[in-house]
Amino acid sequence: MVDHTQALSFGVAAADYDRFRPRYPEDAVRWALDGVATGDAPARVVDLGAGTGILSRAVLALGHQVVPVEPDDGMRAQLAAATPGSTPLAGSAEAVPLPDGSADAVLVGQAYHWFDREPAHAEIARVLRPGGTFAPIWNTRDETVGWVAELGRIAHMGTSSGNVIERYADFGPAFGAVEVGEFRHTTTLTPDEILGMIGTRSYYLTASEQERETVDRELRDLLATHPDLAGRTTVELPYRTVVLRARRR
Repeated sequence: MVDHTQALSFGVAAADYDRFRPRYPEDAVRWALDGVATGDAPARVVDLGAGTGILSRAVLALGHQVVPVEPDDGMRAQLAAATPGSTPLAGSAEAVPLPDGSADAVLVGQAYHWFDREPAHAEIARVLRPGGTFAPIWNTRDETVGWVAELGRIAHMGTSSGNVIERYADFGPAFGAVEVGEFRHTTTLTPDEILGMIGTRSYYLTASEQERETVDRELRDLLATHPDLAGRTTVELPYRTVVLRARRR
C-alpha cells in the first residue's frame, strides 16, 4: 500500500530537498536514455514524480527536452525556480497530463516506490511511443560500508540496491524485459549537511517531535564517535545508483 501522507510530505522541505539530496551520475542518466533519441533530434523525456527537478536538470544537461510532472505544489514551485528550461506540470503517475504517444522516454528519480503500480504502468505505456523507454532510477546508499548501514538504521531508510532490483524489476505486460544498470558514485557532505539530508526523508518529515529528537541525537552520536567519522569536517557518502530500463512493446 502507498502511504500518501509520506508520499506528499516533501513539499514543506522542498528547498532543503533540492540542496541536500544527491545528484544522479551522468553515466547512469545516459544509460537510462540510450537509444531514445530519433536521429539528431533531442528526445522528449517525461520526468515523472519530478520533485524539485534534480533528475530533470540532469536530462537537460544531456541536451534533451524534459517535461517534469509532480503532484506536490511545494516541490513543483522549487522545481520551477531551480530548473530553467522546463515547465513543471501538476499530475501523478496514475494521471499523467500528456497526450498518447507523446514521449520518447519516461524517467522516475527516487519516486517509483510511491506509485500505485498497475495504473501507473498503464499511464506510462499510454504516454510513451511504441519502443519508448521507461526507466526508474534510485540513488541507494552503499550499505556494505559499516557506518552507512548504521546511518540507514538510525534514520529508518529502507531502500537498498538489492531490494530495488528484487521488488521492482517487472513493469507489466506493456513492457519488455527489464534491464539493470548499476553505477557507483559518492557525495561529499559536512556532518551538518548529513543531518540536513536526513531531515528531507519521508520518515523524518512525518515523525513525531520525540521521534525526530531521537534520530537527531543518534545521528550526532554516530558522526561524533564512529572511528571512520569522528573529527572529520567532511564525509564521503557512497552511493550505488540503480537504473531499471525497459522498452514499451
